[in-house]
Amino acid sequence: MDSTRVTEQPTSFERPQPGVDPADPRGALLRTPPPARVPGTGAALPVQSRSGGEPPASGAASPGASEATSPGSTVTPDGTGQDPAAGSGSEHSQPGAGQVAEPDTHRPRPAPEGIPVQPAADHGRPVQGPDGTERRTGQQAQPGRPTPMRRDGDRLRFVGAATRRIARGIDLDEIVMGLCRATVPTFSDAILVYLRDPLPVGDERPTGPLVLRLRRTDRIPAERDTEGGFTPVAPPEPSELDSVGAELCTVRPGSALAEVLRGVRPVFTDAPAARAALPELLGEEGASAVPDGQRAILAPLRGRRRVIGAALFLRRPERIPFEADDLLVAAQLATHSALGIDKAVLYGREAYIADELQRTMLPENLPRCTGVRLASRYLPAAETARVGGDWYDAIPLPGSRVALVVGDVMGHSMTSAAIMGQLRTTAQTLAGLDLPPQEVLHHLDEQAQRLGVDRMATCLYAVYDPVAHRITIANAGHPPPVLLELGGRAEVLRVPAGAPIGVGGVDFEAVELDAPAGATLLLYTDGLVESRLRDVWTGIEQLREKLAATAQLTGPDHPPPLEALCDEVLDMLGPGDRDDDIALLAARFDGIAPSDVAYWFLEPEDAAPGRARRLARRALSRWGMEELSDSVELLVSEVVTNAVRYATRPVTLRLLRTDVLRCEVGDDVPQLPRLRQARATDEGGRGLYLVNRLARRWGATRLSTGKVVWFELNRS
Repeated sequence: MDSTRVTEQPTSFERPQPGVDPADPRGALLRTPPPARVPGTGAALPVQSRSGGEPPASGAASPGASEATSPGSTVTPDGTGQDPAAGSGSEHSQPGAGQVAEPDTHRPRPAPEGIPVQPAADHGRPVQGPDGTERRTGQQAQPGRPTPMRRDGDRLRFVGAATRRIARGIDLDEIVMGLCRATVPTFSDAILVYLRDPLPVGDERPTGPLVLRLRRTDRIPAERDTEGGFTPVAPPEPSELDSVGAELCTVRPGSALAEVLRGVRPVFTDAPAARAALPELLGEEGASAVPDGQRAILAPLRGRRRVIGAALFLRRPERIPFEADDLLVAAQLATHSALGIDKAVLYGREAYIADELQRTMLPENLPRCTGVRLASRYLPAAETARVGGDWYDAIPLPGSRVALVVGDVMGHSMTSAAIMGQLRTTAQTLAGLDLPPQEVLHHLDEQAQRLGVDRMATCLYAVYDPVAHRITIANAGHPPPVLLELGGRAEVLRVPAGAPIGVGGVDFEAVELDAPAGATLLLYTDGLVESRLRDVWTGIEQLREKLAATAQLTGPDHPPPLEALCDEVLDMLGPGDRDDDIALLAARFDGIAPSDVAYWFLEPEDAAPGRARRLARRALSRWGMEELSDSVELLVSEVVTNAVRYATRPVTLRLLRTDVLRCEVGDDVPQLPRLRQARATDEGGRGLYLVNRLARRWGATRLSTGKVVWFELNRS
């Protein structure tokens, strides 16, 4: 049986094996175990040779006797081997030949995350200088103690731990911070990270000059941190590394810095090219503070396409310089950091696009409609994934009505957001045609089927008429709305659920309900009432109770403020209830009193404009608004004249007194009037020009039975 083991040493401070050439790297991996003992005796069993030959005779000295004893054992005079674990001898500090092992009571704490302890930072293993003194203390080194050497295993473990720490970062700042924290103080005493400003995204080709901005700098702390598992070298006071670094530098084409960055590979700054590049990167003062010798490494940061920055690793003069193999470590750190930065920039751009897409799909500001006040909220399912398929909308309709819409597209992706945008645009177009709510849902269902077979969504469409104090609601698989009345009573409206949009071949049903003044209608998506902790109907009941409890705080005669009511509704969500997006739309019904409405029918005849002027003058006199009589009579006459010229059925005239004075003229002709510039020889075409100049605002809306032309005037 082969008793020789091949193991990897835990640290780099192992004494070379006896009989092995120190220049052979494989010699550091060979360790001969101590000889086994025969039970009941102190004799050790002979060790078999590696080639499988016969073991040497008992009691005879052999050339391999020195190798049969563990390097960590001491041979006693009686020939027995002593286990070093039973004594106080250190595993890494071995005595010289013929000497007794000295106790080593100091055991340094292991470095965090498996990063090996640096030679200069280990109290138990001093480093000798060229004159035989310890670099850190200046005292003469003890005879017989070997000079510690750095092994490849240390670098591999350090690179593994450092790259894991860098890979944890998601955004740019986390990745750069991970690079700094992983290298200081384990690999270097200071680090400076420069990144391109601005950073290119993906395949973008920067057009301006290459500008590097100091993104982050990190230095070894001045105080010793014995609790953190690493004891840094005490720096001199003041430290020269504190003055290294410039905020901004422009890389000139063909300069020494441009050549170093183009070379991609890390270099020592004592090289001629790197030494010439330092003043350009750090400035003259910063370059003079860089320690001489191999104590600084300049590593370009190269992403997938181009150089995106540079990292400068520094060690103080009292610390041992970098070795040639440390260039490979710096290259690994730079490569992983650059790729992580590239991914972070791409992720940031994707998140920005998704956020902008979601934000532009939702209304930026709700319209100010007559007889109703509106408030809304939107909460994404997570801050890192703000894109979703929930939407809400409020669309002004002819006759001072308003359409209230809330919907939810299946899924949480860019596709869901795109489908949501198409459905919302379709709903706005259908609302402009003044179709009934059930017809709007029917056309939305057809549109969803044209988009794809699996494009499913729920939607609730309601139309509020402030003059009639009525609301018409149609539902397509959406949670029912909740109506909070003025006295504090909250009620879940009984609206036929219907099938979701996209199923196809399903008829939708609309119901008409009372909407008393002072009541509040709450439309929402299922993310507010459904989660992993509760079903949808339990959540709806909790929402109803929350609204009733909030209304009790303001009393039976005063409804709660609309914005505060939305905030109170969202407070019912627990910490684990955010499984879905939440869209919330609240409408406070103020209505228009019958005393503020004047309505007439006019026959399509030549005398209709004169009669319209007289009716408008009487209504304004009754409301105490005689100062508007001249303007209103002129504009009403022009609009009614244009309607009577083409209408075949009675023309409607309605005046509404709210915060403004609104006039509406309806006829049965679907063609909308267009504002044009009349020529000097034209006898007509100036009516809408007068309306455009005198009215606060005006417009025309096509209806299923014709059109309505309206204008508004300020009351004062």
